[in-house]
Amino acid sequence: MRSFLVLLSLLVLASPALARNENAPPPRIYTTDRLNGEKPVVDGRIDDPVWRQVEWSGGFIQRDPEEGAPPTAQTEFKVLYDDEALYFGFRLHDDPALVRNMLARRDWFPGDWIEVNIDSYHDQRTAFSFTLSLSGTRGDEFISNDGNRWDSSWDPVWSGAAEVDEGGWTAEMKIPLSQLRFDGGEEQVWGLQVHRRIFREEERSTWQPIPKDVSGWVSNFGEIHGLRGLKPARRIEIMPYTVARAETFAKTEGDPYRDGSRADADFGLDGKIGLTSDLTLDFTINPDFGQVEADPSEVNLSAFETFFRERRPFFIEGADILDLPLAPAITGGHFTRDRLFYSRRIGKRPAHYPDLGDDEFTQVPENTSILGAAKLTGKTAGGLSMGFLESVTALEKADVTGPGGERKVSVEPTTNYFVGRMMQDFRDGDTVIGAMMTAVNRSIDDPQLEFLRRSAYAGGIDLQHYFHDRDFRLEARFFGSHLRGTAESIDQVQTSSARYFQRPDNDHTDYDPTRTSLGGTSGSLLLTRTGNESSLMFQTGAAFRSPGFEINDIGYMRRADEVNQSTWMGYTKRNPFSIFNRWQLNGNQWLNWDRGGNFLMGAVNLNSSWEFKNRWGGYWGVSRTFDQTSNTFLRGGPAMKLPGDTEASFNLWSDHSKDVRFSLGGWFNKGDESHYEIWNAWCSLALRPSNALQVRLNPSFTRNLRDLQYVGTDAFGGEDRYLLGHMDQRTFSLTFRVDYCVTPNLTIQYYGSPFVSSASYGDFKRITDPRAAGFRDRFHVFGASEIDHDAGTYEVDEDGDGTTDYAIDDPDFNYRDFNSNLVVRWEYRPGSTLFVVWSQSRSDFISDGTFDLDGDLDSLFGVHPHDVFLVKFNRWFSL
Repeated sequence: MRSFLVLLSLLVLASPALARNENAPPPRIYTTDRLNGEKPVVDGRIDDPVWRQVEWSGGFIQRDPEEGAPPTAQTEFKVLYDDEALYFGFRLHDDPALVRNMLARRDWFPGDWIEVNIDSYHDQRTAFSFTLSLSGTRGDEFISNDGNRWDSSWDPVWSGAAEVDEGGWTAEMKIPLSQLRFDGGEEQVWGLQVHRRIFREEERSTWQPIPKDVSGWVSNFGEIHGLRGLKPARRIEIMPYTVARAETFAKTEGDPYRDGSRADADFGLDGKIGLTSDLTLDFTINPDFGQVEADPSEVNLSAFETFFRERRPFFIEGADILDLPLAPAITGGHFTRDRLFYSRRIGKRPAHYPDLGDDEFTQVPENTSILGAAKLTGKTAGGLSMGFLESVTALEKADVTGPGGERKVSVEPTTNYFVGRMMQDFRDGDTVIGAMMTAVNRSIDDPQLEFLRRSAYAGGIDLQHYFHDRDFRLEARFFGSHLRGTAESIDQVQTSSARYFQRPDNDHTDYDPTRTSLGGTSGSLLLTRTGNESSLMFQTGAAFRSPGFEINDIGYMRRADEVNQSTWMGYTKRNPFSIFNRWQLNGNQWLNWDRGGNFLMGAVNLNSSWEFKNRWGGYWGVSRTFDQTSNTFLRGGPAMKLPGDTEASFNLWSDHSKDVRFSLGGWFNKGDESHYEIWNAWCSLALRPSNALQVRLNPSFTRNLRDLQYVGTDAFGGEDRYLLGHMDQRTFSLTFRVDYCVTPNLTIQYYGSPFVSSASYGDFKRITDPRAAGFRDRFHVFGASEIDHDAGTYEVDEDGDGTTDYAIDDPDFNYRDFNSNLVVRWEYRPGSTLFVVWSQSRSDFISDGTFDLDGDLDSLFGVHPHDVFLVKFNRWFSL
């Protein structure tokens, strides 16, 4: 560890500071002025006399599709300010008959638009983005990591308007200073970029030219001068809400909790306090996420947990500073999704389900209640970024009733979640050193909850270092974790799918079911050539996770006990040539081992993507995975040798600027020895019948044939039997969306998604020699005399004595699911919103296995729906 820290220190000091990429054009400067009297009226017309106080700035240069070329139409802008806000005025020259006025909900950036990026910290890494469409639709994003991340969940309160006239169109923006972050210096210089889109040409032009082969976005901005006497505003914003909810669902005879309906009302509070000019405290009390869209349906037949995207506004906004992947890599791979903080852990479904007696019924909360949560985020003038999150979830109890009366059973303990992150910029942001810590502490007083860890801690340090004129980037991360709890809770971690310590051939870890603590380490090292001044880019790196490393109490990790190595190389043509607007060719490779030095997997990939000059585009990719060994295939059994496979995929899409557009694609994966075959076909159709209406349809079908699908583990003759079968699974899904914009502040959105999946099983087998040289020698297929189907069970007579030795529950299934969501959203005044929501879900499961799309959909929509009707009202106050 000491040598690791010495290396980091040397790298920080090794190269001279580079405030701006040497290959980027020098910064343009706009000099603004303070308003002397009246403020401009933000109506989009720029006819207020005060605009004569400052000069126009223009000279925009095309960035896409042809870098450096004159734009189809020029753009000019002016900037004024006072103690309250910045004011932008724009003249967007064009043919008024050709501009595109398209309505859409916030953050959809439709049609022609103008955008302002403001680096008010002037740290050359972060900025605030404000986009105004010709229709008046607003978009806003927080830019971090020098333009490598744009977070559209940031929703500041600001205003803008646009008007078409004989010269094209004009626009105005008012951006309150309270929505920006800056220090209190008497005279300030901020970074500035102004960016225009001409929709019909899919053309982008910028005020400050930034070549596409130069690394960085924010670090190469122009500058705005003349800002004097600005004082950071006192920022206190509160948003109380009230919500009324009514539900209807299928009635269950005798179950008092399923009587067909229920209704309730609730209230809560969201708030934001500017503690200093640099630090902001966001908090929520009893948050409600009833307007949030449901997760997509799936059937997960693997041993690993599905990663679901965060959809709740409180956890999305400002999430970039708390998002720390363990081992990010352009190559992708299961290890690249692991991260120290996974916000979906907070407010999750309760972990325990009550044990019920005869004729007992229960009602378990769908989610753990979040009593309160707070986030402290900001960045100081000295380049120190910080983010802290604290949340407390309630002790949840299920109601149980039956012949013995009513009782309550604890199903989730009171839990405290803490996440802390700090990053310090050096060398004007070319070097960033950070640290992060997470902590989970549960108050467990009930014996049935002793399977949960009482405490879980993780943390570490990370480095990002640019050198050689930002042409190269080095990233390093090192983490540790520590758990404490009962022997039952730690044993559950040891035997989980992330590590399977109990594997009989696992000779490099110690499985101890009496342990009451567990610890481990993780790290990664990544070197990237960014492609600055070059068409050739690459990234290579390695990562490891020790067997005992565990972060799943508040993070996300699929597998410990691995060493991963990967390399990516890409060659790109960024500017138009021949028939292309752009073209890129990529190659990838992966190697995986476990910490015992056992080789697990090797794979290579070649892929290419392009866009034609007519703005149609495409993608193809081919991958080859060589013979591999899996420590998880038998789910706690010995490691299993598996044949390799070959995968091919493609995607084709039409011009996205058209009112009718589509994309289609598919992929095919075939295993050697015919041990599996999967193919998928999908398409997407989007229609815009009018400037206010958009309809999208996304159907998909997947066929999954596997000769070795795990179905269970049993025991016979003192030995475990690892049982598998041939599976034929077929899955159909459809996503249907309708978005209608009455005005930029009044939108109606509908989402509906039926999902049907069935699987039939046969040719059951048991593993005999999982590492045999020949694939067919690794298992034994049960013959007709060895297995018999009876009343939903496959009975196995392995020794042939006429009696059942063990049984396999019939795994055939049909799973049908439907989720829909209709949301009317009205921002009736800036920052204040009324939601009217109707959600419907239907779900059905039978043990059949026959795929019949018409029949399955008929059965699905014959299920009694669960309907939720919700009205939510909030009001924004700035104090």
